[in-house]
Amino acid sequence: MGSSAGIEWPKGTDLDKLVKDAISEEERGKYETELSSYLQDLLAEVNSRDPEVVNSHLRTIQDAVSQETGEAVPLLQGGSIRKHTYVDGLSDVDVLAIVNNSALENESPSRVRDYFADRLRERLPKTTITVGNLAVTVKFSDGYEIQVLPALTTKTGIRIAAADGKEWSNVIRPEKFAQELTSVNQANGGTVVPVIKLYKIINSQLPEDVRLSGYHIESLAINAFDGYSGSRSRKDMLLHLADYASNAVLHPIEDSTGQSIHVDDNLGGVNSPERERTSASIKRIVARMKSAESEAQVDQWKHLMGD
Repeated sequence: MGSSAGIEWPKGTDLDKLVKDAISEEERGKYETELSSYLQDLLAEVNSRDPEVVNSHLRTIQDAVSQETGEAVPLLQGGSIRKHTYVDGLSDVDVLAIVNNSALENESPSRVRDYFADRLRERLPKTTITVGNLAVTVKFSDGYEIQVLPALTTKTGIRIAAADGKEWSNVIRPEKFAQELTSVNQANGGTVVPVIKLYKIINSQLPEDVRLSGYHIESLAINAFDGYSGSRSRKDMLLHLADYASNAVLHPIEDSTGQSIHVDDNLGGVNSPERERTSASIKRIVARMKSAESEAQVDQWKHLMGD
């Protein structure tokens, strides 16, 4: 046997490789610690939205429309506030405004959106109200933006605008969707929702034509983490979600909630050109995540997050 610094090594031991491996492990430990801290700081920023302020603004919106119509307009938190996946600055719908107006039953989604926006402008003249393809955005003076998706109550249930914003979707069940996400999140020790929030940040950096909706990401996450038994580190779960999504987006999502009608119809049928482009975009994200992992480079993760 040979010896080095008083330690005996088996014959043929590559001491240079041992030293290199030891350094690599030290660097990897630093990488894991730095990345974990970075992702935690991102989540702290995302979670900084004051729920009391948000709820106050929601009451203002509800009161403004209810005063005009003479009846209560329920605000169902079926969007990212209820599911606790809101990411400030991204295009998630916060709440559904259930419009119970028989005069609007046969009107188009755009007509209902305009009606809803007009009622808000009349009651909140100093507040910025904008109408989008699906939702009405209310921007308050303190900088908070609330996106409201007008929905109609029918004999069979709640209907919202389809992905193109022109037609009504089939009946949706937002309560059930929220329950399914909550169930998967709880089964994974509360780790799924934070990962969804982080993935939404990555998603926001993509070109608009391959960017997923918040509902689509949440639906993918429900399926990706149903029965999940892997590592619960945010890094590993982010990679798992992206890897799963890169293939899952090639097929329309089918679930029992009715929400799938609205999730990804805009991408067309199985293996459509739109789905192929979206899949390729997510696969590039996966490749960059794996490259960052193999090279222990936190900067690559920061780039994915837009920093």
